[in-house]
Amino acid sequence: MTTTQSFKTTVDVRTIAPRDRHPLIFGTFDKLGAGEALLLVNDHDPKPLYYQFDAESKGQFTWDYLESGPDVWQVRIGKAAGAAAPAVTGGCGCAH
Repeated sequence: MTTTQSFKTTVDVRTIAPRDRHPLIFGTFDKLGAGEALLLVNDHDPKPLYYQFDAESKGQFTWDYLESGPDVWQVRIGKAAGAAAPAVTGGCGCAH
């Protein structure tokens, strides 16, 4: 990860129960202001989370992999500068 990256908060879900991960991430995302970002730290590729963001908030978020495994994934999830707040409502019920 580059030291010039700036994040409003870090969400490390590696020790969070899988059923609680997406609601926590979406709740944190909802609190971001336009142009702000969170750093997601996960123990697997959070691709299902990306698809949920894309379905619920198309055009309202940015997604940038900073580290891609094999043991740790780090993703910068940003709220687009023109995003309306809050855009994401949370939980998908999946096991990620």
